[in-house]
Amino acid sequence: MKLDTVKWGIIGCGNVTEKKNGPPLYKTPHSELVAVMRRNGKLAADYAKRHGAARWYDHADKLINDPEVNAVYIATPPNTHAQYAIQAMRAGKPVYVEKPMARTYAECQEMVRVSEETGVPLFVAYYRRALPLFVKVKELIEQGVIGKPLTVNIRFYRPNKELTQAGDQLSWRVLPEIAGGGLFYDLASHKLDFLDYLFGPIVNVQGTAFNVGGIYPAEDTVAASFEFTNGVLGTGSWSFFADAASIEDTIEILGTEGKLWFACFDPVKLTLRTQKGDVFFNFDPPEHVGGNLIQLVVDQLRGEGTCPSSGTSAARTNWVMEEIVKSYYEKTTSQPKNKD
Repeated sequence: MKLDTVKWGIIGCGNVTEKKNGPPLYKTPHSELVAVMRRNGKLAADYAKRHGAARWYDHADKLINDPEVNAVYIATPPNTHAQYAIQAMRAGKPVYVEKPMARTYAECQEMVRVSEETGVPLFVAYYRRALPLFVKVKELIEQGVIGKPLTVNIRFYRPNKELTQAGDQLSWRVLPEIAGGGLFYDLASHKLDFLDYLFGPIVNVQGTAFNVGGIYPAEDTVAASFEFTNGVLGTGSWSFFADAASIEDTIEILGTEGKLWFACFDPVKLTLRTQKGDVFFNFDPPEHVGGNLIQLVVDQLRGEGTCPSSGTSAARTNWVMEEIVKSYYEKTTSQPKNKD
């Protein structure tokens, strides 16, 4: 499939599309935003006006069947990712879907199967694969600057912030029937996907998850260990019920000749430590964090390059997360996992 100009339609023009991934669809060369959809027609019309889209819809079918739309960005909650992605691919339209790719690994597998069956490309918004700091990490490791990579450790702790201002309504991000899991699925997926890009697929994984706070049905505390295909060993701990004084966001990679560490959600500073001392790499905050990856999506659809984040790679991240939390959901009725 080769497109001259990628003409996007957005399904679900919510907050993630306002700055992260929406503007790059019309700021990237050879890429245009022609239509948007939101169930609330008034909000869809407002978004279309502000972002220069010619048309708006309040039903996904209408956007997918718009003859001018030749690619679809799906930015709805995960419970509709598979449905809309499969519908768009069967209509012959490449798909760029928000992360996590879907609620379950089984849904991801079906999306990949339809992509292969139809020959229609499927991309996932794991944009750290294209952000400068993370590209630099990959470059330094491939150059052998820290020697042979040995281990990677993830530490991510933050307080609960998932109640709305009304005080009693839960965010969909902590409702497993919508999100697939809790904030672990929403946020840890970025880290696990990037490490997949760095070291290859995770081949062995064990994990434990608990709900310590009791505020919502999803897990809020998670620990895991994993092994990559290249032999690197990894550990991770995540808490979404920590005290504000304990906030941390660190990925640390240890090698035989040094180590690297950086934050996942503040990609502006990378530290390299070797026997020669510390070296600091500083990066400007991106205006649109999804812009670099969207450029690569457009390049591939125009036959001018390859996007590193595909349905195949993203599905692996869903498998890893599902393995980590499965014991928790086997003990609850919050999210019956589809394991076909």
